[in-house]
Amino acid sequence: MPVALYPGTFDPITFGHIDIAVRATKIFSRVIAVVAENPAKHHFFSAQERVAMVKEALVGHPSVEVISYSGLIVNCLREQKATVLIRGLRAISDFEYEFQMAFTNRNMLSGAETVFLMPSAKYVYLNSTMVKEIAKLGGDVAPFVPECVRARFRAKFPAA
Repeated sequence: MPVALYPGTFDPITFGHIDIAVRATKIFSRVIAVVAENPAKHHFFSAQERVAMVKEALVGHPSVEVISYSGLIVNCLREQKATVLIRGLRAISDFEYEFQMAFTNRNMLSGAETVFLMPSAKYVYLNSTMVKEIAKLGGDVAPFVPECVRARFRAKFPAA
């Protein structure tokens, strides 16, 4: 059974991310959550904080490994001897970007496949940007993220 990478910035990890990672373990023997460092994005949490949160959030799922990576995801595929990328699709608006990335990755690494998973219906609307905005404005993020993430938000925004 192939090894799959589930890359993302996970800034922060949400219940939607967790849903995709856990569902991927039913398809692949090994899933590696790759906490990506994207220089084009301003990350709210540091890479170390994001790795720690992802590990804490997925602690009950031993078939999901967590690593950090900076660079092209196709290089990470090679290094991890993986052939599949897992990507979540929430809405049709996600598809165009993900479609382009899947073909770009396959062009750079022959044999690289992308598998799209839709989240459970209750997470279709959920994204990290929304969660950060709610926390910054003092809202309750409990419905969207695990306690390990809420604790980190509370440290930065006591009202969160």
